[in-house]
Amino acid sequence: YFYLLTLAYNPLHCLSSFYISASSQNNPESGWEAKAVLFFKEQLKDKEAHTSVPSLNDVPLHYLKPNSLVRFRCLIQDMFDPEFYMGAYETVDPSTKARVSTSLSTPAPRFAYQTQPSLSSLYHPRVVPSTSYVPSRQKRSYEEDDDMDTHTEPHGNGDCKRQETEAPSSQTTSASHLDLNFPLPGEKGPSCLVKVYEDWDSFKLNDTLEVYGILSVSPALSALAEEKDASSSLLDPAECMETAEEQRVHSPPASLVPRLHMIYAKPLPHCNPLLPSAALEDNSAFLSSTLSEMASVRTELLAYLTHVLLGDALAAEYLILHLISSVYARRDVLPLGKFTLNVSGCPTVASYTERLYQIIQQLVPCSYRLSMSLQNMNQLRLVPKKDYVANRLVSGALQLARNTSLFLDETQLEQGQLDTTGVRNITALGNLISWQKVDYDFNYHQMEFPCNINVLIASEGRSLLPSDCQVHLQPQVAPPQMEEYLSAIHMHPQASSQLNKFRLYLSLARTLDYSISDEVTKAVEDDFVDMRKDDPQSISAEDFHRLLVVARLLSLSLGQTSLSRDSWMRAKHIETLRRSRTEQQQQCVNGNEP
Repeated sequence: YFYLLTLAYNPLHCLSSFYISASSQNNPESGWEAKAVLFFKEQLKDKEAHTSVPSLNDVPLHYLKPNSLVRFRCLIQDMFDPEFYMGAYETVDPSTKARVSTSLSTPAPRFAYQTQPSLSSLYHPRVVPSTSYVPSRQKRSYEEDDDMDTHTEPHGNGDCKRQETEAPSSQTTSASHLDLNFPLPGEKGPSCLVKVYEDWDSFKLNDTLEVYGILSVSPALSALAEEKDASSSLLDPAECMETAEEQRVHSPPASLVPRLHMIYAKPLPHCNPLLPSAALEDNSAFLSSTLSEMASVRTELLAYLTHVLLGDALAAEYLILHLISSVYARRDVLPLGKFTLNVSGCPTVASYTERLYQIIQQLVPCSYRLSMSLQNMNQLRLVPKKDYVANRLVSGALQLARNTSLFLDETQLEQGQLDTTGVRNITALGNLISWQKVDYDFNYHQMEFPCNINVLIASEGRSLLPSDCQVHLQPQVAPPQMEEYLSAIHMHPQASSQLNKFRLYLSLARTLDYSISDEVTKAVEDDFVDMRKDDPQSISAEDFHRLLVVARLLSLSLGQTSLSRDSWMRAKHIETLRRSRTEQQQQCVNGNEP
């Protein structure tokens, strides 16, 4: 553990030793870079690495030591063009006239001591866009560390939602003049420029990663950009490869957007800090103990959500199925596993939908509420768009991480006319729901980017957007008592054990594997034939597909990795109740029409 702390504090010393060893053998091209990377990877696989290496998500930038090893949980928001850099240069010793290979004053890891120009790729990731889990931040500078008398408690990942104190006024002022291009309005998470030196083709836009790298916050980075801007103004415009706007966007102040020289990165299978980041198969003891408790936790969560949904147990059942749904495969263009839920019949009194979102926000790692007011639909930028002048991707609200819960509040939609932007935004939401893809705008063409976003639509009547399942809310609370009832709904403390149990349950159920035995498959097919034989209009192919999805999610919610006969019959039962309720509601609406 002590060795890991030393390595995190001064990783450049370790890298220098690899280079010096290669130079002493008069063979700088001996593959020392690969050896250094392998060494770091082996050290970072240690169980203590996660706690010994500080995180940019949890620790403020001015408290981290420059050129130290840090980690960063992030989403790749943009990819800049590859760039050349000089890793090392030779100097002549005046006394001996010998040539000495010298590293740059701010070396890049692994490639810090190249004897020729090299190529790297530049990514612009930022903290995973979300309004759910906000990391804690202790605002204390690195220089003040020795002078501080107060003791800072270490922060574990289990304390998921904690209040963030204000940044220093100088940083706040600077950030206000710099467009950090966050996807979500009001986002305050950290942003980095990550330098990638190998295998950059293995990373894709919107991937979520945990990056281990060397932190660079040297003011010289911004000074170099300013000098480059000044020199470019003296050149012929035809010879200048970058515009002033592009240089400004690609070289923001390092104090606001630090540089992170990647040594090692691993994809994040999920964003829940309560769940082990390694594969569940490698944590058999954790998996078996958690699976044994899933049925009891589900019962508690069902009771809680029933209370939140005004006493409607059926709607609570479907909300649980929605929260654990995820796209697990694609057949041509059809995403399998998605389960967009439309909860209709939501009351408009006492801001019920806002209260419902606050409950869901506590339960999931990543979430965002989009109020579908006419003004928002006509003004918000939902789809990312390429800015060719600045050579960057201008983010949109639908550039979200995998398994983000998107809450669409359709109760806020009022009468009026959608303009061109509004129609485009509604179309984008429809494509997201139906095909789990977002068409990014590249001006001259559109490019499809697949996604995996859980969409929940809250509406008064049937939603104008498509959905996989509609359940009409039947409140068991009389309207006069609605406000009093809502104010009495218990909001769990952020770090309560009960809330953490719910969070862990939902994330684990989403990651479980699922299968259907040949015997059960045959029984299900025979059941479908019998239902069609009794009444051909009773169930369509679309209804049968929905029933299979409900049966799959119901099994996973109970901690079962395969479909049983009991789960199939239960899925048929709740689907019958839901369809009967929906038909009754439609008849009531049609009966009131003139």
